[in-house]
Amino acid sequence: MSSIQNGLQVTFQIGELAKRTALSIDAIRFYERRKLLPPAPRSAGRFRLYTPDAIERLRFVRRMQGLGFSLQEIKELMGVRADRAHACLAVRQFLKTKLADVAVRIRELQQLESELKTDLLKCNRALKQQRGKTCTCPVLEGEERASNA
Repeated sequence: MSSIQNGLQVTFQIGELAKRTALSIDAIRFYERRKLLPPAPRSAGRFRLYTPDAIERLRFVRRMQGLGFSLQEIKELMGVRADRAHACLAVRQFLKTKLADVAVRIRELQQLESELKTDLLKCNRALKQQRGKTCTCPVLEGEERASNA
């Protein structure tokens, strides 16, 4: 439900904010508790009243989460965002750091992929040698030997 506060500012309650941002009411309250959304003023009936700025802030949070930023990093980015004139250099550093983190994760995932492929080949070879008969799994046997050593 939209309303006009002080004759100037359009405001709306949390349910409308949830619809406009495709977030749940609980998620909005969560972001408020995490200080990613400033506490909303209350109406006479004690309903939270949000402004269009809340929509923009929540969309920003979602966009940054989609890029892999943590809530703490997003909070820091919001601080940078407040000083738009000098933000680019700081944002560039955030992005460079995040990109380096992603590169490390990609290398780790490639290593994991390689290990999984190797283990799959071991299983395929064992099954081919046994031609459908019951056989011990070389991957599990390898794990047992490694843990007994």
